Amino acid sequence: MNWTNISDRESSSSGITHLSDEQVQKIHAASLEILYGIGVRLHLEEAVDLLKKAGAKVTDGNLVHVPSKLVESALSTVPKEVTLYDRSGNPVMPLGGERCFFGPGSDCLNIIDHRTGERREPILQDVIDGATICDALPNIDFVMSMVLPTDVDKSLADTYQIEAILNHTTKPVIIVSYETEGLEDAVAMAEAIVGGAEALRKKPILTCYINVVSGRVHNADGLQKLLYLSGKGLPAIYIPASNAGVTSPMTLAGAVAFDNAGVLLGVVLSQLNREGAPIIVSAMNPISIDMKTMVGPYAFPEKGFMRSVAQRYGVPTFSLAGVSDSKVVDQQAAAEAALTILVDVLMGGNIIHDLGYLESGLTYSFTQLAICDQIVDWVKAFFKGIEVNDETLALKDAARVGINDTFLKTKHTRKHYKNTWYPELFERGNYSDWERKGSKPLAARAAMRVQEILNSHHPEPLSDDIQMQIKEIVEQRVEKSRS
Repeated sequence: MNWTNISDRESSSSGITHLSDEQVQKIHAASLEILYGIGVRLHLEEAVDLLKKAGAKVTDGNLVHVPSKLVESALSTVPKEVTLYDRSGNPVMPLGGERCFFGPGSDCLNIIDHRTGERREPILQDVIDGATICDALPNIDFVMSMVLPTDVDKSLADTYQIEAILNHTTKPVIIVSYETEGLEDAVAMAEAIVGGAEALRKKPILTCYINVVSGRVHNADGLQKLLYLSGKGLPAIYIPASNAGVTSPMTLAGAVAFDNAGVLLGVVLSQLNREGAPIIVSAMNPISIDMKTMVGPYAFPEKGFMRSVAQRYGVPTFSLAGVSDSKVVDQQAAAEAALTILVDVLMGGNIIHDLGYLESGLTYSFTQLAICDQIVDWVKAFFKGIEVNDETLALKDAARVGINDTFLKTKHTRKHYKNTWYPELFERGNYSDWERKGSKPLAARAAMRVQEILNSHHPEPLSDDIQMQIKEIVEQRVEKSRS
């Protein structure tokens, strides 16, 4: 299975952690104090009522004070592993421990066209192309929309996106819906593919990335999506995403405590709504606004603190890497992508998304995604390890070769040379070979790889009947929006 190429370590057994047990406990205690002593604002009456019936105190209309006993109870019933399946029903993403899976992000407002280098507005064909590329790249485990298409009704773009993605990949899908209706459409499409609601619950092929304003403020739309998914027994990715210095404290300890309070609230709500409902929580640090530029950077080095807390709960996590604040595919983009990917793997993030992001999440690049795929392949080779036995130690072969000869002509070399990692994009030849191939830098080679995939890769199609069912769901949403 794909994940064993990265790691199959038990949680916190060998991964890096920034925080000591004492520090984690202090942040956890602070999160509990935020939940009960300060309170969290919930802009959905159904969620407020659910917590109130369970024993939470409500003041000022919708300021909810969640007692620690509800957190303890929820953490005792929430699943410690969540598995996502491919379209054929294979368990390709068993999330838990320190197993790492990689994929793109969603809804960038711009795209750098790999053919021209032009930064432009995306269209729906870019979503189709992106899903096709992800389907072909061997180290991309799941698919997201990557860009926000501008040639369709933007209020319905999420439904158009999921139709395009489901038709052009067999891999698991992570959606971002703008309203709960879009999520319902996506679930209906997935149910049509796998054979109904119960089949999807048993083998989910998709989940939804739910962003809420911050750990202390939870918008109605995010709460509706969480309750919808947990009610159906489907996995939800619930991510409070504050900006340190703006919607949470500037200090990372404080910002992490605030966002972690929101994480715990999501876990509590999911378990109150349906005990045992699967949920995936944040391993993404709150973004600290760059006070020099007022930009929220993506490729910052202050990573892993949320993961250090979340891994103690033992719940699958959602993380961010393969990103860059560079505006183009250049040396900075490659360096930041490599650094963030390696760090997240060492930290043991489970779902690692946003590969291919540039410009602090505003621009997407298929070329950058192809480079990230090569970086992940390198990291997998690093974690792969080696066999140590009589065959690999090769002492008998050494005796036959002798002191003054080489191993180049031996059967042993011919048998094992393919076991060494060989890159597809990174250049290893000598200078004259590189010149003979056109003297192309990495970005140019990656762009060529992207175009080769689009020219030759044809994802396994859905049946005509299922394609028609999915099309009808889209048409119904369009018709409803017009009435």
